[in-house]
Parts: sequence; structure tokens; C-alpha cells
Amino acid sequence: MAIKDWPIDERPREKLLRHGAHALSDAELLAIFLRTGVTGLSAVELARNLLNAFGSLRALLEADLKLFCQQHGLGPAKFVQLQAVMEMSHRHMESTLSRGDALVDIVTTKRYLQQRLRAYPHEVFACLFLDNKHRMIQFEELFRGTLDGAAVYPREVVKQALAHNAAAVIFAHNHPSGLAEPSEADYQITQRLKVALELIDIRVLDHIVIGDGESVSFAELGKL
Repeated sequence: MAIKDWPIDERPREKLLRHGAHALSDAELLAIFLRTGVTGLSAVELARNLLNAFGSLRALLEADLKLFCQQHGLGPAKFVQLQAVMEMSHRHMESTLSRGDALVDIVTTKRYLQQRLRAYPHEVFACLFLDNKHRMIQFEELFRGTLDGAAVYPREVVKQALAHNAAAVIFAHNHPSGLAEPSEADYQITQRLKVALELIDIRVLDHIVIGDGESVSFAELGKL
């Protein structure tokens, strides 16, 4: 049966308009993005098949072009649309942070960093450069590493902080293993960076470790 023949409250678009996007399942949200199905399958049925093929919505969203286009009903045009939607989401979150206080709004900060760092198969060390009101000036990925580590150089961090005229910073890095538990090396490099930045009157407000669906804040742990 075509979606147009479904009861109104079961049609994804009408359901979203009546109850909000949060009321929709992953398959229903994906169906709205797809817009149409393929021969013999409605958009919702196609969406369910795709979620089963990828294993999860997240895996679909993070698939590369080759893997994405191997699935029936998907192609380069849909891939481009999806990447544009995800980038708009990143920029919206970035805009939210730049208007507010990143330190106080730790939930938004963690969510933004999850979006930016979670999907990498290797470790990435990044920094949020903040002004004297703790609003975001710039997010920057500073160092990249192997599966289990990234070399971090305090001199380069200081150089970039000065270039951005930052008054404070929030560090972040991901753990490709998926576990957000900080290591002893994470604590040590944070202290080295804190000492280096204190010499030029730049505060380290936090260091957030990003795992798979979880994050750990050094500030919340009392480790700064």
C-alpha cells in the first residue's frame, strides 16, 4: 500500500507536523529524507531495509560514498544531500555555541564535540578557542594520530591560541575504541598544556574525551 493511502497519523510527514520530529522512528525520519521509495517498496519500507542493511541509522549516516551507493535506492545525489544536511546540523550547533556560554552549557558543548569527533577511525585532538566571555571563536582539529593515539605538541597549541586571540580553551579528543575513560597520558598532556597556556594568561576550562555515545569531562571529574 502506498503511503498516501495510510491513515493520516501513520504518514511520516503528517505525523511530524502533528507531533514533532521526536515522535518519529529512525525509519520514518529516513523515509522523509528519501522522499520516495523504489518499485515494490514504499519510502518507509525502503528506509527499514536500509537500516537493516547498515545495522543502524548512525552507520548509514557515517558511510562513505562507495558503501552508501552500494545500497539499492541510494546514489551520489542522495549522498550529497545527506552530507549537506549533516553539515547544516554541525553549523547550527556551532552557531548555538558561538551565541552562548560554552562552559555553562556543557550539554550543548558535548553534543557538538560528539558530532565532530565521534566518527573518526583514528584519534583526533581538537580545541574550542573561546573569547573572554567563553563564547566560541573557532573549533579546530589540531592533531591526528593512529587508532590509539595522537601526538600533541604544546608549542603548536599555544601558537594557535595566540593566533585566535583566545582567552580560554576547551580541549577535546576522541577514543576510537568507543570508551571515553581518560588515560593517564590524557591527564598528563592536559596538565602540560595547562601550564604552557597559563604563561600567556589563557585558561583551560575543560578537556572532554569523546567515546561512542558517551563523553567524559575533566572539569566535571575535578581533574583540572
